[in-house]
Amino acid sequence: MNLTRPAARHWRCAPAPTAATAFHRGLPGYRPTALIEIPDLARAHGVGRLFVKDESARLGLPAFKALGAFWAVHQVVLERTGTSAPADLDRLRALAASVPGLRLVAATDGNHGRAVARIARLLGLAAEIHLPALVDARSIEAVRGEGARVVVVDADYDATVASAVAVAEADPGAALVQDTALPGYVAVPAAIVDGYATLFREIDAQLVAAGVPRADAVAVPMGVGSLAQSAVVHYRGGEAPAGTSLIGVEPESAACVLASLRAGRPVTVPTGTTSMDGLNCGTPSALAWPFLRDGLDVAVAVTEREAARAARDLAAHGVASGPCGAAGLAGLRAVTGIGTDAVVVLLSTEGPRPRSPET
Repeated sequence: MNLTRPAARHWRCAPAPTAATAFHRGLPGYRPTALIEIPDLARAHGVGRLFVKDESARLGLPAFKALGAFWAVHQVVLERTGTSAPADLDRLRALAASVPGLRLVAATDGNHGRAVARIARLLGLAAEIHLPALVDARSIEAVRGEGARVVVVDADYDATVASAVAVAEADPGAALVQDTALPGYVAVPAAIVDGYATLFREIDAQLVAAGVPRADAVAVPMGVGSLAQSAVVHYRGGEAPAGTSLIGVEPESAACVLASLRAGRPVTVPTGTTSMDGLNCGTPSALAWPFLRDGLDVAVAVTEREAARAARDLAAHGVASGPCGAAGLAGLRAVTGIGTDAVVVLLSTEGPRPRSPET
């Protein structure tokens, strides 16, 4: 299932701020993740060159989510302390220690919550992470292994977000760190989107190093749409050369962006079990929606089988990716008319997730 929107390529918006990228570059262990060219896949899909942005190892975690979560927590700590100047990690730790009772709360289907728990641990803060019961047990344990208190909610992702919101609203010391915008809650999701801009700036520089002036198409896996929003801002905001087509990819079982685009307004879809755990979201972020509505060229929904095949194909070419991360390749296969000379970039947003033996 897909929806093509040719006018989106001509839409424009303001560029992303650059402060988050400066913060990331100062973090211990920061380095750009690999952009891997795979000529065999380019030939197989009838395009000129194909690159995969491999986010399976980002700041010590197996997904891109740290870029958004770390920067959002930076902004939360500055706001709580009335500080305006950006801080490095050591200064941020000292500032966080000066706020009595500060703790971080988030809902997640795995990687976002783990990233929030990791930055909480680095800053000496407590964290409480809510996860839907459908998330695999080993992914839940990975969050717990970061030192966070874990709350497993016997409901879907949207209800899990509501659970985390209720806890944060009941505790003045709690800071909700969520990538889903809600009524009256925009600043933190906006900071998360700004944090993801680092990924796209890396791609620009890596393409130039490979002798490529720009990407003709970029495929982005979508959950609530925050990463796709960041892609729209980057490619429609004048920071990257114009002319890039943006392909957003979702599971068929949780295609909330595709359904919303067809309806012309944000809608909620029922969700179920999917191997694409990180994309199992039933409602687009209210912050992301206007950007996706106006700036996304193609929305694609893919099946479990298509995502699994894509993950196997990436693994065969040395890219460690699970079904979530491989959704971009699955989506590319559903899109026609990209062009035989086109340069395509796929975002492999995470490595393979740990799976319990019974799954």
